[in-house]
Amino acid sequence: MKPPAPAPFRRRYGASPLHLLLLLASFALACYAGLRLLDGDALGVSLWFVGAALLHDLVLLPLYAFADLAVQRPLAAGARGRRTDVNHVRVPAFVSGVLLLVYWPLVLGRVGHFTASTGLPDDVFLGRWLLITACLFAASAAVLAVRLFRRGRSSRR
Repeated sequence: MKPPAPAPFRRRYGASPLHLLLLLASFALACYAGLRLLDGDALGVSLWFVGAALLHDLVLLPLYAFADLAVQRPLAAGARGRRTDVNHVRVPAFVSGVLLLVYWPLVLGRVGHFTASTGLPDDVFLGRWLLITACLFAASAAVLAVRLFRRGRSSRR
């Protein structure tokens, strides 16, 4: 049985009209946010974006590409290793990095008025971030261990 031919719009665009509508809505929202952001200090915000892009492309990208390669080699070199096993390091590192990015002033203790404003202690965030990071890596290691165990059992059969 022959699959049905795609609609003319899907054939030309490559996706459904709903996809195009959502894409246009997200661009409109991004433009609105950009205009609101640039309304106050356009030069400062523009310099920050250019600096962030340069820092990412010239410093951070080579660093985490090298770190990823350094993790891939030992995992893939194992007897039962696969290239996808590196994701068990990538995912918790990514989540931990995003948490650090979002909460870095609190994690590094750079917000002096936090306790006065909220009444909550500001010296617990580093320990909590480290604990969350350790739990993420431990859970990922447990999942990897189960997968390697199952892979080993299936290869012996």
